Amino acid sequence: MSRFEDPCIITCSISGAVANRDQCPAIPYSPQEYAAEARRAVDEGAAMIHIHARTPEGVPSYEIEDFRAITEAIRDAVEDVIVNYSTGAIGVPNEKRIAYLRALRPDVAALNMSSMNYAKYSAKRKEFVFKAVFENSFDTIVEFLEAMNELGIRPEHECFDSGHVANLDPLIDMGLLSEPLQISCVMGVNGGIRPTPKNLVHMADQIPGGAEGPNNWGVIGIGRGQWRLVAAAAALGGNVRVGLEDNFYLPDGEMASSNGDLIARARRLVEDVGRRAATVEEARELLGAPRPEPVTRRELLAHPIESSE
Repeated sequence: MSRFEDPCIITCSISGAVANRDQCPAIPYSPQEYAAEARRAVDEGAAMIHIHARTPEGVPSYEIEDFRAITEAIRDAVEDVIVNYSTGAIGVPNEKRIAYLRALRPDVAALNMSSMNYAKYSAKRKEFVFKAVFENSFDTIVEFLEAMNELGIRPEHECFDSGHVANLDPLIDMGLLSEPLQISCVMGVNGGIRPTPKNLVHMADQIPGGAEGPNNWGVIGIGRGQWRLVAAAAALGGNVRVGLEDNFYLPDGEMASSNGDLIARARRLVEDVGRRAATVEEARELLGAPRPEPVTRRELLAHPIESSE
């Protein structure tokens, strides 16, 4: 079977940590709204849900209980889906971000693969809307990897430039990573690689084992230009991510009314190149992320949840 006939894992990034309903009314805040969006996304072909937590008022959160409430609502609404937690943050201690991984054990957790300038620039205003130094040193990466390995969580390696992909090499040599890897080429952030199909081909070629090797790779396109990147990744045999964290707009410029709208359009692009959306079961097998067993009371007692106060 050719690579082009392979199923494509479609991920939905339901809600980021920055945008709000003034910018897009469909952004979910409450656990129930997250669950409804997850249901729409899965119905349209998503196999994995990427989660940034918020309070019910919409404030970004790194608290265990907010992640728990959102995850439980999604699992109640959807029979099965791969749950993927964000771990990226600026100014939030590593211990706090590892705490919700330890308490809740998602199937997958995102892992940013290098420090970088991270910014959003407005050409209209001739100024940066947002700018920061995004710290992801090797010490930080190794700390998160060791925790994920201990907890049985599969890392999703978010790479904002081709050099970030190369950062996988020493970690593989150290035995901290095992195949199949999951590598996301993040494109469209100021400070990272320019979001062009040609650059996506370049990044895919850097994947350990090559673009057609044993490891999974895909694209995360930020902003309205994501659609040609989704089309390119689908044609090249990669996976794709869309959702209201990354982009509010459909290819024709209309604002999406839900994450389901964005997933449906991504699925159509995947099908247009002769592929199909992977089922959740297929995605679990491809990523090496079997459905987890519930956390036992004994395990909870062994790792008690610390107060956030």
